[in-house]
Formats: sequence, structure tokens, C-alpha cells
Amino acid sequence: MIDLSGAVWRTSSRSNDQGLCVEVAANLAGTANVVAVRDSKDQAGPVLTVSPPGWTAFVGAIRGGRFGA
Repeated sequence: MIDLSGAVWRTSSRSNDQGLCVEVAANLAGTANVVAVRDSKDQAGPVLTVSPPGWTAFVGAIRGGRFGA
């Protein structure tokens, strides 16, 4: 289990009041190989963890328009 107690979460600049809110923490002490993602409106809820290369690929796919809105 990854210790998220020291995570510094940042909210996506694309978050809005329509339920599209995510926060990301990539500063986890002792776990440089993890990026954590959660719903900013459910901060006590589940957290998705991915590798930094996986996160980079995901963000690149979004920016490249692979996921239509």
C-alpha cells in the first residue's frame, strides 16, 4: 500500500463544476515511480496510481485528441 499522507495534490486546470474534477500527486516521498490521481470532490475516496511513463502516455493521448469529448 502506498502512503499518501504526505501527498501534495494539485487540481487540474481543466476541472470545473460539472463533475470533471481530478487531482494529481507526483511528489510522493519514497515512491518516485508513482503518480496518484483522485476525484477532487471525493478526496477520501479511491486513488488510482500509475507509473510516470503511463501517466505521460495518458496525458499525451488526451492532448493528441485520442479520447473524444
